[in-house]
Parts: sequence; structure tokens; C-alpha cells
Amino acid sequence: MDIRQVSEEYAVSGQITVADLDEIKAKGFKSVVCHRPDFEEPGQPTFDSIKARAEELGLQITHIPVGPMGITEETVRGMMDALDDLDRPMLGYCRSGARSTAAYQHTLHLRG
Repeated sequence: MDIRQVSEEYAVSGQITVADLDEIKAKGFKSVVCHRPDFEEPGQPTFDSIKARAEELGLQITHIPVGPMGITEETVRGMMDALDDLDRPMLGYCRSGARSTAAYQHTLHLRG
């Protein structure tokens, strides 16, 4: 797992596993945002499997999938809600971390 800081309150990673959540919690993250649609590729953990373990650990979690259409109005609304409602620091993840970075940056730009 390669966690990259985007801001003081937000970091990104490529695809995480259920087992990674213990380390994510230990690193001090309070919430997780998944930007990856389920079933993009074979063997990818589903959001529900990640969510179940995250909740066991007391992490807040939400799913804001970014698909082939890229960052949409719905993505930005979802990120705004996540930033308003979830505790930080927050970890966003997708396949590589790029969509999680873009979703955050678009949301900050629109918030001004």
C-alpha cells in the first residue's frame, strides 16, 4: 500500500485490501472514501468487503465510484458530503490513487 499525502487532512492510495485496514487505522486515519467501482477487474475486493472491516475498526467509510465518465457532478456532490460529514484525516482510494486525487481537487476547486 502506497499512501500519498494530498493535504494535511487527505491522502490517497491505490487499491487497498481488507487486511490493509488495520494499518490504515494504525496510521491514524478516521475515514475512507472508495472511488473505485466494484468489478473493474477480476480479484478486486468489493466495497462491501472493505466496508465491513472498516466499520469493525470504527472507521467511517463511503463509496463514491468514479467510472468511465470521470469526475462528474455526482462525484463532486459525494465528495462535498464526505468532507462535510466524515472525520479526518481521510484516505481516498481507487486503482492507482489518481481518481481519488482528482475527486478531491475538483471538490476543493468548486468550493473555492
